[in-house]
Order: sequence, then structure tokens, then C-alpha cells
Amino acid sequence: MSAPALTTLLVANRGEIACRVMRTAKAMGLTTVAVHSATDRDARHSREADIRVDLGGSKAADSYLQIDKLIAAAKASGAQAIHPGYGFLSENAGFARAIESAGMIFLGPPASAIDAMGSKSAAKALMETAGVPLVPGYHGEAQDLETFRDAAERIGYPVLLKATAGGGGKGMKVVEDVSQLAEALASAQREAQSSFGDSRMLVEKYLLKPRHVEIQVFADQHGNCLYLNERDCSIQRRHQKVVEEAPAPGLTPQLRRAMGEAAVRAAQAIGYVGAGTVEFLLDARGEFFFMEMNTRLQVEHPVTEAITGLDLVAWQIRVAQGEPLPITQAQVPLLGHAIEVRLYAEDPVNDFLPATGRLALYRESAEGPGRRVDSGVEEGDDISPFYDPMLGKLIAWGEDREQARLRLLSMLDEFAIGGLKTNIGFLRRIVAHPAFAAAELDTGFIPRYQAQLLPEPGELDDAFWLAAAQGFALSLAPRVRGDDADSPWASTTGLRLGLPRETTLHLSCEGQDRALTLDVTAHCAELEGEQLVIEHHGLRRSHRAIRQDDSLYLQWAGDLHRIDLYDPLAAAEASHSHQGGLAAPMNGSIVRVLVSVGQPVEAGAQLVVLEAMKMEHSIRAPKAGVIKALYCQEGEMVSEGSALVAFEE
Repeated sequence: MSAPALTTLLVANRGEIACRVMRTAKAMGLTTVAVHSATDRDARHSREADIRVDLGGSKAADSYLQIDKLIAAAKASGAQAIHPGYGFLSENAGFARAIESAGMIFLGPPASAIDAMGSKSAAKALMETAGVPLVPGYHGEAQDLETFRDAAERIGYPVLLKATAGGGGKGMKVVEDVSQLAEALASAQREAQSSFGDSRMLVEKYLLKPRHVEIQVFADQHGNCLYLNERDCSIQRRHQKVVEEAPAPGLTPQLRRAMGEAAVRAAQAIGYVGAGTVEFLLDARGEFFFMEMNTRLQVEHPVTEAITGLDLVAWQIRVAQGEPLPITQAQVPLLGHAIEVRLYAEDPVNDFLPATGRLALYRESAEGPGRRVDSGVEEGDDISPFYDPMLGKLIAWGEDREQARLRLLSMLDEFAIGGLKTNIGFLRRIVAHPAFAAAELDTGFIPRYQAQLLPEPGELDDAFWLAAAQGFALSLAPRVRGDDADSPWASTTGLRLGLPRETTLHLSCEGQDRALTLDVTAHCAELEGEQLVIEHHGLRRSHRAIRQDDSLYLQWAGDLHRIDLYDPLAAAEASHSHQGGLAAPMNGSIVRVLVSVGQPVEAGAQLVVLEAMKMEHSIRAPKAGVIKALYCQEGEMVSEGSALVAFEE
């Protein structure tokens, strides 16, 4: 049966990947269809589509994971094909079969290939039969605690628990010793069930200091299969990639060929069609071990596009319609170097806790050669607790790795986000770190350099407060001095602080406050657009300063700081807070309440488990004590800052 003519494409996803797929689809002349939950009704991917369909619900389980709703949306919109993006149903064989049964095209591999690789346990057994080296582990069907305890003892601690049905760090836990196994296994199983609808786990030896190197493969319906070079994805937090680059630094042509050919054999063994990624662990001796195959387009595919000049989404669309691959293996380009960082709404200093809230400020880096931003948000958007907290990706290309690295640093310096916490500063410290510059990469990079990457917040220095006061006085002049058009304070652009007068400002920034009296005759400043130019003793420096509502965002020493006017009297009245209580660190859903009123607990004991953005977060006792009161129950949605437990020593 021939495939239907493709004129309309539905993207069964959200965020940056939906926007990215639709960008190529539109360039190819296709009509694009977005689906959205009730929460995402006004999300960027919905706004950018030609047609949008409301799936209802807020949680992924009620919207983006509803196969029947997605098929109905495709039929209602006249779509002949569905692109799954990544995550959600992208590696769900049942979804692929449902699309094919409805007479539509699935822009992914055959359902049989997803079945073969969709279970990590089955995939490892298949690779073992094919002679591909594997990391020691247990991939069996028995899922009881005793089986995993025996397997872990045989393998040797530390071990890594992994969900058999998915990836992206969901349902993945490192277990250092047997005392941690029961709690880690139960939590990983719940995360896996919530994210993939399948709680099955496997356990492997946790290798120390390996590199994570993956091969991009692409196959057509005519038996052709290529590898499009490799990517190094070693820098990870919570077992989830945050920095990816291509090609992998230091990889010899011989090793690249060996890994690429192994990846092609793996794909051909399961009759693969479309874009896929075969992931390996690479040790210092150059030996590589199969981890898994992701039967979809990866988050990090832009670095492969950057070094090959290819559009992998366009390839997906053409291959799905039966076209052969347009080049041979010998013709695959390898041009320069590319590095990508993932931008997350999260708090790196608080164990990378996902952040929710409104994007009060959102400024992307400037466009230019070798610069690319794939984003799924815009200023004013709300970041909800229901989905993954990734906002987008920054990709820099250069003729060599150092040029790409420096270009990426410039992009990070230009990016500005306010209203919620992000990992921009953390990413900048990674890319600027001497070990990263020297390409000393392995999966332990972030823990090893944590002190430098996540420095303890210190006192903001006098120079910062002076710049903040000058920027605040200039940018907020109309609100501070009134709306008199004839007042010199009414101008917010190009005004010089050269008047023989003083002004006192009470400012607050990140829990610190300062009262400053500006001696405007000694310090001069100008606000030129979003650049604050400060002159002091003949030295002029420029800092990005952005007024947003009643706040000023000031770029200083690589970080963006939010500054507000501070009322000491009001702050004193509001200083009382929950004493001896534990509050929700973010918006989310209460998964488990593990204690009762009057129960004594030890320091570190789990009290409440909160789920947000498909990850579980444990609320633990800060010290030994007694539960005085409970303010939450299982299944309840709570807001950031809501009291959960009253606790007393």
C-alpha cells in the first residue's frame, strides 16, 4: 500500500521540539498542526502552528500521552502524518501502530524496531546475541526487591537503576550501597510508571569516569543506513545531558569508524528506518559498551546538523515518504565543531530543583553566523509543573572547538531571563571552566568540579551595589521621581547623573539589601538602550541593564541579577515565616505522605514525596523531631511555598 500524499503534518509534542519540527515542515510547504493541553493553550508551539487542536487536561497523562485523542486530532485536522518529537509517545510502539492503522504516516521507525529497542532489557539481550559488548548488569523480567538485591551484590556497588522503557534521566537512580536500594528502587519505579507507563527496571554496574558517546544513524526504506558521526554527551546532571558536542573531542578516525559501523549493524539488525541514536559508554582505553538505542530524534540533534549541514527533520519527512537517503557514507560531511547547552528552568544550587512561574523577562542572544537558538517559549509565558523544565537550547558552531566554545560563551552572556530561576549561570561556568576548555570530559565532570560550577553565594560587592543604584535611578526614574515630563528624572535614555545633588535608594537583590546615597558628582552613568555605561575615575564599563515592570535586571560578573526597591519597614513587618515548618519547594502534586501526626522521625527521614515535571522530590526531616501537623494529602496539588509539614524538635 503506497503512503498517502503528505501535505499536512501534526506534531504530537510541545515546546522547542514542536517549534523546531514545524519550522522545517513549513519550509517544505507543509501545513502544520499543533496539539496542546489546557495548560498549553497559548504556548508558543500552539501559536506558531497553522492549525491547533485542544487535547484538554493538564497533565501529560491526560493530554500528550492520550493516543486516541492524538489520532482524532490528526483526522480532524486532515493531517496525513504525525511527528512524535522526543519524549512522550516518541518511543511507544502502540502509538506507531495506531497511526499506521489509521492510514497515516508515522515519522519514526517501524513499530517492530521500537519494540526491539524500547525495552532496555530486551535490547541488551539482542546486542549480546549480536556480540556487542555490554556493561555487566541484570536485565531480567523478575522485578522484586530481592532479585535486585542479589543482582546488585553480584555486580558490585555502586550500581545504576534504569527504567527499561525510557530515558532522559527519568526512573534512574545511582545506588551506593545496599541500605539505599529499597528506597531508590521504589522511587525509580514510580518515576518510570509516571513518565512511561511502565515501572520495569534494570540494574547495571555504575562505571566511574566513562564518557557518553553516541552515534547518529539514519536508515531509509531501501536498506541503506548511514552513521552521521558522533556526539559527546558526557556532561550530565541527574543522569540527564546538559552539554553536548560534535564531534567527540579526541576520537580517532579509526574509533569513530568502529563505533559508527557497530551502530549501523545494531540498526540494521532490527530493520530500522528513520533517525536513531545508538548510545555507548567509552572508557579511557578506547573500549566502548552498548547502553541503549533511542528510536527517535534526539534533543541534541542540532550539533550533528551543524557539523554536517544537513536538516535531519527534512530527512525524516522524505524517508517516511519512501525517498532513499540522498548521500552515501563516504559523502557524510564533518565540518568544524559544534557545542550545545540545554537551558532549563531550574535552581542549580538547590539540587537542580525545577522552577515554575512566569517568564517576566526573556531575551535571546543575537543572531549571527554559527549561532542557533531552538526555543519553545517567549516572554510572558508560564512555565508549569506538568512538563519537563527545558526552555530551549543554544548551539554554537565554529571552525574548531575553541571558536565554538568562545562563541557559545558570548551567546550565554547575551541571554537574559527573569522571573524564575534558570541554569544559565551554571552553563556559563561549565563552558568557561579550564577542564572543559581542555576537553577533559567524562560523566563525573559536574560532581568533580561542583565547587567551581556551583559556588556558594557571597556578599554582593560595593561596585555591584553602586552600579545597581545608578541603573535603577536611571531606568526607574519616572516611578521614583514622579511623572513630571520636565523633570530630568523623566528621561530613561542617555541621562547623565551630573547634577550637584544626592539621592538615596533602598535596594534589594537576592536576599541582600543596601541603602545607597548616590554622590552624583563623583560617579557618572548613562543608560543607552539596554546598556548601562558607568564612568568612574576615567574608567568606562558597560553592563546590560533591563527594566522590566518595577525591577531592574543587571548583568554582572557573568550572572543576571534582579534588583528591586526595598522598603525596610514593610520588610520588617513581613519577616515572620513558617517556624519549624517545611514548605513545598515548587508547584507540584503530592505523591506520598509517609508520616502521621505525632510520629517521631530521624534526621533525613522521608516525610513527603512531591512530583513535578515528571520527577520525584523528597521532603526530608532537617533533624530528629516529631511531626506536629500535616497540611497536605496524597493527590493534592500544592503551590511553591505552601506549608506541608509542621515539625518540632
